[in-house]
Amino acid sequence: MSEVKDNQGPLWEVFIQSKNNLPYKHAGSVHAFDGEMALQNARDLYTRRGEGRAIWVVPSNQIISSVPTDEDSFFDPSDDKIYRHPTFYTVKEGVKNM
Repeated sequence: MSEVKDNQGPLWEVFIQSKNNLPYKHAGSVHAFDGEMALQNARDLYTRRGEGRAIWVVPSNQIISSVPTDEDSFFDPSDDKIYRHPTFYTVKEGVKNM
């Protein structure tokens, strides 16, 4: 059987900012051989109807994430900082929007 070759290029992740001062959101992925091509492909695919104000493209193989099996040890150091969670005081009755 013949060997299948990938002629689409590496995978890039696309992040779109819909308006100024809003966070970028993951929109999807594109294949491209370089950053410029990835940016153009992302523009053509994800902003056809003016959905975006700015675009980021990142090679998929450069994204690093935590592993779900390491959740306890990875996030454990924050458990001893009670001041991060306002659970040690009570709110008076009648206080709204707190």
